[in-house]
Amino acid sequence: MWVVSGSGCRWLGAGGALAVAVGGYAAGALPVIGGGPLWAPRASATETAGAVLAALGLTVLVAAWWRYGVLLARGAAGGALGTLAAWGAPLLLAPPLHSADVYSYIAQGAMVLEGHDVYGAGPSVLGPGELGADAAASVGGNWTDTPAPYGPVFLLLAEAVVKLTGGAVVPAVLLLRLVAVAAVALLVWAVRGFGKGDGALWLAVLNPLLLVHVVGGTHNDGLMAGLMLGGVLLAVRGRWVLGSVLVGCAVMVKSPAAVALLFVAVIVARRDGLLKGLVLPPAVAGAVAAGASLLAGTGFGWLRTQSVAGAIHTPLSLTSDLGLALGTLVADDPEPVKAVVQKLGLLAAAVLILVLAWRAWRGRLDPVLGLGHSLVVLVALSPMVQPWYLLWGTAAVAAVAWHSRAGQLLAVVSAALVYETQPAGHTPWYGFAAAGLVLALGVVWLRRDRWPAAADGLSDRPAGTALRA
Repeated sequence: MWVVSGSGCRWLGAGGALAVAVGGYAAGALPVIGGGPLWAPRASATETAGAVLAALGLTVLVAAWWRYGVLLARGAAGGALGTLAAWGAPLLLAPPLHSADVYSYIAQGAMVLEGHDVYGAGPSVLGPGELGADAAASVGGNWTDTPAPYGPVFLLLAEAVVKLTGGAVVPAVLLLRLVAVAAVALLVWAVRGFGKGDGALWLAVLNPLLLVHVVGGTHNDGLMAGLMLGGVLLAVRGRWVLGSVLVGCAVMVKSPAAVALLFVAVIVARRDGLLKGLVLPPAVAGAVAAGASLLAGTGFGWLRTQSVAGAIHTPLSLTSDLGLALGTLVADDPEPVKAVVQKLGLLAAAVLILVLAWRAWRGRLDPVLGLGHSLVVLVALSPMVQPWYLLWGTAAVAAVAWHSRAGQLLAVVSAALVYETQPAGHTPWYGFAAAGLVLALGVVWLRRDRWPAAADGLSDRPAGTALRA
């Protein structure tokens, strides 16, 4: 039957993506003002109908993606780039989906342009007559007074978008979506560069979690991941200087990309000596950071805002949940206990990342796979976790070991997390219930269906293990 073929999966997924986009016009993260007739908030009945349509479309997309991955693992499908185009195209003109963060991006770009301290205040400082004021009105309540946690490279992009669009909401969102699409293209290049074929693209970029949150939601995590993985690819190929520049730019989008510097250092150290590896890549990336900070005119305020997001409780953060529960049990004010548990989680993550880097340096672990595992560990133990953060490590694991047990597990978790947020960006209880159900079904599948170790016709040995001390 056509539905179970690779071509059938392509068009079934495209239909699902179209339903997600159409539903988003009624139930997406629509702007409060400035959306025009197409992106205007709808009546409650229309919004509910749109949310149901988007949820059904999302389920169809996930099912098509899953079947397509099984076919790829069995060597019975191909054409991942065509499938990516078919699934991504319906989302290009949709309103923001599953998150309102894009309005923060626009407002922060306007703050830079208007001369506000983006690292000292939140979007609420934008007055009615200033650029970005309409976007600021649509920023989620948790973020209206929160300084930007992003680096100056991303703020320069956001500022340019506001300049080109005059801060008009719809054009600014669509232009930032073009940036997100360029980031996906960069990620495609980086993932394909490791030579693991369509299967790697399936897990890294056809992933519904990426389509919904990077293309639909325009999150800058796609740009961070593309720059980071591209830099690591160049380092593996021996072009570590340019690779360090790209990783430095990734850090200046979102700071967790700094983990990649450790593994670039490992790659260089194994090839050219420990001293060179430990000193030169960080020095190059540091120069990029300094140059970007000066060029943007925002200074080095990003150094003090990296922890601001952790002040907002997200249910996906295991350490925040555990800290809050313990604090409630043993103290009148749970926040100090919660803060201690969060710090212990970050300490544990740092230790595990160093262990993975040590194993990579000793030649017992592919550095790229070590990076992927490290980023997953960092997300799992961070004080703030959003569903799309899983994409950081998933991209690296997919690039070198998509058909491994770790790749399968990340696919299951990705399929579950895509349900955690609703099209409007809210996280109701039934989103967690749906995610839990998908996770349970995925675990059952994991126990019953182990993919072939070399489905893409290549050795199961990850690319980076070719390095020798």
